[in-house]
Amino acid sequence: MNPDFSKGLIPAIIVDDQTNDVLMLAYMDETAYERTLETKETWFYSRSRKEYWHKGETSGNKQIVKSIQLDCDQDTLLIRVDPLGPACHTGEKSCFFEQITGEVAQFSTQATDSIYARLMDEIQERKTEPVSGSYTTYLFEKGTDKIAKKFIEEAGEVIIAAKNQDQTEIINECSDLFYHCLVLLVDQGVSLAEVEAELEKRSHKKGNAKKERKEIENW
Repeated sequence: MNPDFSKGLIPAIIVDDQTNDVLMLAYMDETAYERTLETKETWFYSRSRKEYWHKGETSGNKQIVKSIQLDCDQDTLLIRVDPLGPACHTGEKSCFFEQITGEVAQFSTQATDSIYARLMDEIQERKTEPVSGSYTTYLFEKGTDKIAKKFIEEAGEVIIAAKNQDQTEIINECSDLFYHCLVLLVDQGVSLAEVEAELEKRSHKKGNAKKERKEIENW
């Protein structure tokens, strides 16, 4: 299925593939879309300048395309990217940095933000900006073997909690396990979006499998 450019320009929503932050909104026509597919970097059409522009061509803040999704009406694109710098010309990471004030704007985003995504961001920050005394920083300093060992240890603790039939203990140990799993993902350069995509793919599979591994992949 391809975008419908029959009515001209269509909006392209650019999202950080690692953090799920919305970075910017721009517009594409068929040529900009084809150039994006060809170069695997974002290209847009400027409505004000009436010309094509390659994001980051002069600033170096390019956007490496990771995936492209099309909405149900085929007239809006959601493009997940690996940003090589700020998306906004002001130097801000995202163009959406201005907070609207007033009662209408007093909504908390905490309920809609995934705790996993927020924790992933914090873990990633500890990797790129180490903090003395931080346990997460300590794990990254020790390396993959240490992180993997802790993950195995926590999995064992979850099993013991289950055997004890202690719900509070299970909650605590699963929280430890999930945390160490996220540390392992960051250590290996794997994003939550990639794991979510795999889970989504598996959720659509039907039928029984003979082997245990196949049973997991074909829920």
